[in-house]
Amino acid sequence: QVQLVESGGGLVQTGGSLRLSCAASGRAFSSHTMGWFRQAPGKERKFVAAISWSGGSTYYVDSVKGRFTISRDNAKNMVYLQMNSLKPEDTAVYYCAARRGTALYEGPDEYDYWGQGTQVTVSS
Repeated sequence: QVQLVESGGGLVQTGGSLRLSCAASGRAFSSHTMGWFRQAPGKERKFVAAISWSGGSTYYVDSVKGRFTISRDNAKNMVYLQMNSLKPEDTAVYYCAARRGTALYEGPDEYDYWGQGTQVTVSS
């Protein structure tokens, strides 16, 4: 079992930056692939980024490539999402997720554990 708690969301202007954090507790965090997803009002939850258990592999949705960076610190049981050059279309609730296994999947159904989410609002 893995418990996840996100933090770091907030209100930022277009072009600004935020760093989201995800604190994990439970067994074998370092063996889980981690992902970030987001959900805008009235829309489905969508994949943003994923990182392998070692941190050696990452994967991003095209719309955030070059702007967002996912990272992890297994010694601290933490996952991060650095978001730069934010746009109004990045506004959403952001969720941290964990999955057993090594593959970097985009589908929410592939992830086993979820946090409660943190709101990110980008004003124009």
